[in-house]
Amino acid sequence: MAIALDNLRVGRLYYLVNYGEKRQLEVLAKLGRDNFQVKDLDTLEIYEMEELLQWGIGKDYDLDELR
Repeated sequence: MAIALDNLRVGRLYYLVNYGEKRQLEVLAKLGRDNFQVKDLDTLEIYEMEELLQWGIGKDYDLDELR
């Protein structure tokens, strides 16, 4: 079961699946209520969470913490 965006914590690692894209992310900063600055751990690119979810949430959406 996916966790809600407002439960994300700065400094923690998460696994995101949406529309077939799979990403491992580190939360760098909280920018707003449901927006975070995140770093993709595979490409080291920095995004805003809104950019990753701008096209909506797909049927395969899943967001879980990496341990």
